[in-house]
Amino acid sequence: MDVSETLLPGINADVNAAACPSRVMLEHITSRWGVLVLAVLLEGTHRFSELRRRVSGVSEKMLAQTLQTLERDGLVRREAYPVIPPRVEYSLTPLGEGAARQVWALARWVEGHAPDIAAAREEYDTLKARS
Repeated sequence: MDVSETLLPGINADVNAAACPSRVMLEHITSRWGVLVLAVLLEGTHRFSELRRRVSGVSEKMLAQTLQTLERDGLVRREAYPVIPPRVEYSLTPLGEGAARQVWALARWVEGHAPDIAAAREEYDTLKARS
C-alpha cells in the first residue's frame, strides 16, 4: 500500500509507523495461527472442527480468537446456519484470499529453505559459543 493512501480519513498508511493501523492488521495476518488458518481456508470452506484438526497444535480458544480477528479485518467470512445442531462455516473473502496467497507463498518459501536456515542458525550458534 502506498504511503499516500489512507486507511481511514486523515490516517496515512505506513506500516513502519508505530501508530499505523496497518501494522496491527499485518500482525493479525502474519501471526502463527493467522497464517495457518488463512492457508487452510485457501483450500475452501471449513467448519470450526475441521480447521482445528487441520491446524495442528492450535487450542480451541486461540482458533476462535484468530477467526474472530480475521473476520473483523474482513479476511474471513463466518456463515452460521439455523439448524440443529448448529453449523458454522468459515471461508475467505476476496480480500482474505489475496492475503492468504501472499502469506502461503512465504510459508512455502520457509519450508523450502528450512535446511538452509537451520544450517545458518547452527553456524551462528557455533560462532557465538566461541566468542
